[in-house]
Amino acid sequence: MRETKYIFVTGGVVSSLGKGIISASLGKLLKARGFRVTNQKLDPYLNVDPGTLNPYEHGECYVTVDGHEADLDLGHYERFLDEPMHRENNITTGFIYQNVINKERHGDFLGKTVQVIPHITDEIKENIQKLGQTGEYDFVITEIGGTVGDIESLPYIESVRQMKWEMGRNCISIHLTYVPFIAAAKELKTKPTQHSVKELQQAGVQPDILVLRTERELSKELRHKVALFCNVEPDAVIQSIDVPVIYEVPLRMELEGLDTIVLRKLGYPNDTTADLTRWKGFVNKMKNAKQIVKIGLVGKYVELPDAYKSITESLLHASAYNDRKLKLEMIHSEKLSSENLVEQLGDLDGILIAPGFGNRGIEGKIEAIRYARENNVPCLGICLGMQCMVIEFGRNVLGFKDANSTEFDLNTRHNVIDMMEEQKNIFDMGGTMRLGAYACQLKKDSLAYKIYNKERIEERHRHRYEFNNDYRQRYENAGISCSGINPDSGLVEIIELKSHKWFIGTQFHPEYSSTVLHPHPLFYHFIKAAIQPK
Repeated sequence: MRETKYIFVTGGVVSSLGKGIISASLGKLLKARGFRVTNQKLDPYLNVDPGTLNPYEHGECYVTVDGHEADLDLGHYERFLDEPMHRENNITTGFIYQNVINKERHGDFLGKTVQVIPHITDEIKENIQKLGQTGEYDFVITEIGGTVGDIESLPYIESVRQMKWEMGRNCISIHLTYVPFIAAAKELKTKPTQHSVKELQQAGVQPDILVLRTERELSKELRHKVALFCNVEPDAVIQSIDVPVIYEVPLRMELEGLDTIVLRKLGYPNDTTADLTRWKGFVNKMKNAKQIVKIGLVGKYVELPDAYKSITESLLHASAYNDRKLKLEMIHSEKLSSENLVEQLGDLDGILIAPGFGNRGIEGKIEAIRYARENNVPCLGICLGMQCMVIEFGRNVLGFKDANSTEFDLNTRHNVIDMMEEQKNIFDMGGTMRLGAYACQLKKDSLAYKIYNKERIEERHRHRYEFNNDYRQRYENAGISCSGINPDSGLVEIIELKSHKWFIGTQFHPEYSSTVLHPHPLFYHFIKAAIQPK
């Protein structure tokens, strides 16, 4: 069995340079060469996980198959690697400190003084190496969140230093920095990169590879200058120039030789090539699609590009495979009303009702659903979006004028959405009680069955409220089909309106399972319905 190699990706100068995309791209290239690869994210904040973070703080909360609430970069890892991530793939400072304090309370340190070094750094290293010790991977690529120089990141950088010292050629460091173009001087400036690398060197870590994020081509002379000042081999200084879509980044990194340099530095022969045939086919479809599909995403965080990251990427995948270019309209549900529905939604090919928590913007979502239902516009509701579909149908078809969820109105007479009884006394999980993958049995005569082409599926959840089965028969009598049911609890997982062109709500989150090579069937068929003649 080959020894697992560890690759660390750090970032400098500014945040949001794309460490997650570079990490995922390297993982994709190595996997495409036949290696076994996984990605990991270390987040420097003190929250134990992102589950309690507001989307305004941190973008979407991604959920793994084993029910871990994780950083959104894990979504990039899954979409690029085409493999599921697990709770071990995302570690936070809060999780690390919680583990160390629990061990101290338990007496595991035998009365010793507990310190950042060695106890915190040992805990960090243990959680990094857990993935490698399974024997499942040739490479573990670990992205360090934040920017080099941040106080919060220091224990992680120190852990990298120790692992490089302990492991020698089995461990390398990649540093991503920014080379700005100063318009007044008409020059690209390398000084921020030099300072960032010095900051890393002062912490005891010499980067093996530099990836320079840039908006303009970097000359050979400029790269050589960076190599000289930063003590890095000239051919290990590569550029990551801006591209229209993130899925071009692996192709650019292959041209730059990132995977080749990594293999050389870790002692592997360069005797394979990355098979990116299908990946290139997808990128070509995205770039060359001539016709447009116009989808409206109705939610309350539409001003935040990362709040619905997995949904927007899933729509991109599905559109490309339908030979369409996605035009996504972000529609703020708080600003929707019966007076402006036609103006806001009238020219859309399809409407997606976004998930979320809380009652802000709910009435706008309900109005959008009514418009889609009455005008036969393809509509997909996800999690809270499905629950809003249930509420809208209850109010406007069944005549339950106060139909609602007890999340929004505890006193409603028609609690068509309610909390499961066993959840009502749980308070310490951020309101996200049902997490991870659950089974769902599909009715054979349903649209859902035709879409999935199988009877039993598994999809990921992140919610606390459910369709109230006390109302199920009345809904089905009126035309709603509860076409997907959890076989263990009897809870409704999918609803669809049989008389409608395409009207489906899912209690689960299908967007977490869509990848570049395997677009999710629900999104694919949603787009397919949207491009069909009205």
